[in-house]
Amino acid sequence: MTEPAPTVAVFTKNRINPAYHGARLAADRVAARFGGRAVHYVPETPDDPDQQSALVDQALATRPDAIAFVPAHPTAVDDAVCKINRANIPIVNLINRLTAGDYVSFVGSDDHALARQVATRLFDALGGRGTVAILEGPPGVVTGAARLRGFRDAATRYPEIRIAGSANGAFLREPGRQATADLLATTPRLDGILAANDMMALGALDALAAAGRTSLVVGVNALPEAIDAIKRGTLLATADFDAFKLAAVATEAAFRHLRGEPVPREILLPVQVVDRSNCAAWDKPIEAREGPRWKDVVG
Repeated sequence: MTEPAPTVAVFTKNRINPAYHGARLAADRVAARFGGRAVHYVPETPDDPDQQSALVDQALATRPDAIAFVPAHPTAVDDAVCKINRANIPIVNLINRLTAGDYVSFVGSDDHALARQVATRLFDALGGRGTVAILEGPPGVVTGAARLRGFRDAATRYPEIRIAGSANGAFLREPGRQATADLLATTPRLDGILAANDMMALGALDALAAAGRTSLVVGVNALPEAIDAIKRGTLLATADFDAFKLAAVATEAAFRHLRGEPVPREILLPVQVVDRSNCAAWDKPIEAREGPRWKDVVG
């Protein structure tokens, strides 16, 4: 009698951000490569911690071999994480760090550093002077808070850069568009926009086009739509925070752990700023992208 294929339960935050579509696709591919399978748990209401906690109960009832987990909220799913620990199911945490419980490995990137670097790209393009605004992520999201600090820390090195305002774009395109429209209505001159993810950056471009105004815009994620905008010259740059790559590494970490192989406690993918000079490497749909090789990310 053959052993059942190992199963990794994969928890992502929503179905509306294409970054998480990429994460699920990567998990499926890596699971298949390891002779296992990925089972996906996604809240019906985007980023809802109560629904994610209920999904944890559903997953535990099926006894997966491991769990790859993107928390929907930094603290509101703490009890659910502790339930997973009590069930002795290993967790690989990715993208947003857990604040409770234990995990085998965290897979992410240095959000502060990538925000600082993409902001520096914008400030240099402005010649070190100008008025800029910030599009933030939702309150309480760890990645958003770190990126906001990175933007502001970068600005301290440019005394002639003025941050005119900051608005919550909810990490989504339409809220990003509306937040930008509100900023444009109160800011006669806006030379640059720092968006904490690509969806908000694309929303900012929508608002600028509707208002007949121009501004240099940067984002974070290196989504295919953002790469298209870079090629068109409407988006200045983005930073490579690719959920496809992160999920590929996290899922591989889970399967390697199940095999009894050593897995680093923390795996941080390198920071890369993507602009017209190098965007060809990212110029492909998510379905055509490849995850990084294990030996390249763990040394």
